[in-house]
Amino acid sequence: MTVVDAHHHVWDLSVRDQDWITGPELAPLRRDFTMKDLQPEARSAGVGRTVLVQTVTVPEETPEFLALAERHDLIAGVVGWTDLTHPGVADELARLRALPGGRYLKGVRHQVQGEPDPEWLLRPDVRRGLAAVADAGLVYDLVVLPHQLPACVRAADDLPGLTFVLDHLGKPPIASGALEPWASGLRALAALPNTVAKLSGLITEADLASWTVEDLRPYADVALQAFGPERLMHGSDWPVSTLAVPYGDTPDLTRRLTDPRDHAHILETTASRVYGL
Repeated sequence: MTVVDAHHHVWDLSVRDQDWITGPELAPLRRDFTMKDLQPEARSAGVGRTVLVQTVTVPEETPEFLALAERHDLIAGVVGWTDLTHPGVADELARLRALPGGRYLKGVRHQVQGEPDPEWLLRPDVRRGLAAVADAGLVYDLVVLPHQLPACVRAADDLPGLTFVLDHLGKPPIASGALEPWASGLRALAALPNTVAKLSGLITEADLASWTVEDLRPYADVALQAFGPERLMHGSDWPVSTLAVPYGDTPDLTRRLTDPRDHAHILETTASRVYGL
């Protein structure tokens, strides 16, 4: 089985600052992380394909990522960014797909977690943009916080033709040990057939100084019961995950949190199907 890493990033600080990297806890991330760094670690971990995901909301990043995918066989798909609120979003998606590497564009993401309006996804202009994503045959990645899950449910219900991919299980409050209201929001989203989720980014929602696999297990179990293995996929969230573990430990962590009978779906086939890799 070839492992698919359905969620990682790269950045070069000489090209663009990552202004979200602030404070002493994130200080180890304030350096370049490139495909040259990732490739040997991916090979060693048995990862054969990846999905490269946007990090900042600027239009220049997506064409750069598509060009990277054109040059690196490891990248099988890109989740980029475009302004969903712009009236010309359909034309912009077509333009991106016509660029070098444009065939690798598989989805779109916006940093909804940073939007002060918990119902940002339900705005008419955003809804129009999401419809354009669906019409383009792309998926939409959700990077949200637990209190934004109800809006995700309504958006997914309103657009049954668009596949919504929940990143990092909606960032559950693992460090506090609380399950609700996150679990109820996750189950409501999973009840819709056009939704899937990533087992990714859980370690960095835990206490970085003292986390254990058992801290993560209740949250993974809720997701497994809600989505099932055929609608869950593994993601490393590299290099953010390096705050807690080396890259090679991330597929092993997913294996430890799931039943061996489900590994083929979670580690390979779900991501391949959803992103059309």
